[in-house]
Amino acid sequence: MPVSHENAADALGSLDAAQLKEAGDGVLQATQEALTQLSSSWNPELVRDWCATVLSRPGRVVMTGMGKSGLIAQKIAATLASTGCPSFFMHPAEALHGDLGMVTEQDSVVALSNSGESEEIVRLLPSLLRLNIPLAALTSRRESSLGRAARWCFDYQLPQGEGCPLDLAPMASTTLQLVWGDLLAASLMKARGFTREGFALNHPAGSLGAKLLKVDDLMHVKWPQVAASTPLVDVLQAMTEGRLGMCTVTRDGTGLGGVITDGDIRRGLAKAQAVQKNPLELRAADLMSPNPAKVPAGTLALEAANLIEARKITFLIVEGVGGVPAGIIHIHDLLAAKVL
Repeated sequence: MPVSHENAADALGSLDAAQLKEAGDGVLQATQEALTQLSSSWNPELVRDWCATVLSRPGRVVMTGMGKSGLIAQKIAATLASTGCPSFFMHPAEALHGDLGMVTEQDSVVALSNSGESEEIVRLLPSLLRLNIPLAALTSRRESSLGRAARWCFDYQLPQGEGCPLDLAPMASTTLQLVWGDLLAASLMKARGFTREGFALNHPAGSLGAKLLKVDDLMHVKWPQVAASTPLVDVLQAMTEGRLGMCTVTRDGTGLGGVITDGDIRRGLAKAQAVQKNPLELRAADLMSPNPAKVPAGTLALEAANLIEARKITFLIVEGVGGVPAGIIHIHDLLAAKVL
């Protein structure tokens, strides 16, 4: 029978902090004890065999589970997909009414059920076995219907139960399922040789993917360049057309002699005035800073951003083969890509 708001408020008023702490500690202790046991009991060879089978098949890893286990299965499917393993969630009840058609003989299945006896999961087993689809189980009961049917049984124990004050609601068990899912995903990443670049490709939006981009992905491959003998007026025109607030000064046609920024021009004009020199006689070689900040091609955009912030500058030269400039990475590019 539902508890009314008034009765719930009265019950809370009669509780002290120690009683609430006892309830919270019950969850923490039950989960911690189960995790400690899992840490010493999980079988790397069993996981390795599962990884080998998944990687040998061209299909996807299909996650399924009912109720709270189903919610955990959805999260595991999302983690697998984002870390290089095609995966999706299939609701077991819907699977019994046609959605099983989404599963092909090239796929593998991971089924979650704390008891291993969830009705919808158990009813699904004969069809999966008949299709000869490799089946793994996440359950606390190895001897359950699910545990016995699975080729790989990734089990866990709950020495102190769920940690629920009534020992009814799934608490510690869902945490253990979640950890098992992450363990399997991490193992597949290692076995597959999944890289940061792959992660970035799967996360094109947001800061996670952006910070794994390289300067090559963001740099300008066309930028204003002038020779050392270029007059001030032509330097200004090149910088205006380039719209980067800078230009490079080439040496011997292709080599980098230096860079000129708006600040370099102001400082050059001030020096010319101090010695009573006509500013129009200034050349690029008189204005340039000879040792600009540089990063090699292939540098992570995050590393470039850290250097720009540390040196309080607005751009970096990206060096290609032989030290020849390959591009310009500007602070605005990093901001637009959400690296900064």
